[in-house]
Amino acid sequence: MIEKTYKISKGIIHYWFDKKEGGEEVSLIFLPGLTADHRLFEKQIEYFAGKATVFVWDAPGHAASYPFEMTFDLMDKARWLDEILTSEKIENPVIVGQSMGGYVGQAYAQLFPEKLRGFVSIDSAPLQRKYLTAAELWLLKRMEPVYRYYPWKMLLHSGTKGIAVTEYGRKLMRDMMMVYDGEKERYAKLAGHGFRMLAKAIEADLPYEITCPALLLCGEKDHAGSCIRYSKAWQKNTGIRLEWIKDAGHNSNTDRPEIVNGLIEEFIGIVQMSAKR
Repeated sequence: MIEKTYKISKGIIHYWFDKKEGGEEVSLIFLPGLTADHRLFEKQIEYFAGKATVFVWDAPGHAASYPFEMTFDLMDKARWLDEILTSEKIENPVIVGQSMGGYVGQAYAQLFPEKLRGFVSIDSAPLQRKYLTAAELWLLKRMEPVYRYYPWKMLLHSGTKGIAVTEYGRKLMRDMMMVYDGEKERYAKLAGHGFRMLAKAIEADLPYEITCPALLLCGEKDHAGSCIRYSKAWQKNTGIRLEWIKDAGHNSNTDRPEIVNGLIEEFIGIVQMSAKR
C-alpha cells in the first residue's frame, strides 16, 4: 500500500491505496467508521490487494489525518473523497463503508450517482429522515457532552467490548482508540462532531437514493445504537439485499472477515455483470 496525502485548507488527509496492474474493472473504496482508522480494514486490504484496486483513508480529523479544522460536513467528506480518487485516476468505485463510512458512501451516491459503481454498507444505516425518531435525532446533536462526561477507561472498555465480539476485533478497536489515549478532549470532540454532522445530513432530507448495485451487511450481535432495526427497515423499504453476519458485532468485518470478504467478492461479480449489460 502506498501512503499519500491530500492537502486542503482545513488540514491534510492521509490515505493508502494499491492500484491493480493492467486496468481496473472496479476499485474498492474502504471507508472506516467514526473514531476508527484505516486499520479497521486490514483483513480486507490483505485479501483484495492484487485482485482489485484498493483504497482506504484516515477520515478527516482521525488518526494521521490530524490536526484538522472540524468545520466540515458529510458532503464535504464525499467531495474530498471524489477529489482524491480523481487525482489518483481511481475509477469505477465500489464504496465499502462501515458505520459512519456507510453514511459518507450515501452522501457520495447523492453527489456523484453517475460515478458510483457499487455500494456495500457494513453495520451502517440509511440517511433518509424517515428512519429516525425525533428523540434519536435530538440525541445525535448532543453526544459530545456524553463523551466528555465518561472517564476514559470506561469509554475504552465500552468502545471495545461493545463494538466487536472477537478477541481480534476488540484488540484492533482498542489499538485504534489508543491513538487518543491522554487526549479524551480530542476524542470527545471528534465523536461529537461526527454525530452532529450526521444529524445535519439527515435533517437535509435529501433522497440519498442508491441507484447502483448495493449490499447491506449487519452483525447479528450489533448492539451499537439501533443498527439492527435500521437494517431491517432499510431492506424492507428498498429491497436491497441484506446479509446477517453470524457471531459478529458492530465491526462485523473484523469479527468475521472471511465471511465479509466472501460476500464482497461475490458482490464484485454482480457489479461487473451489471456493468456489461
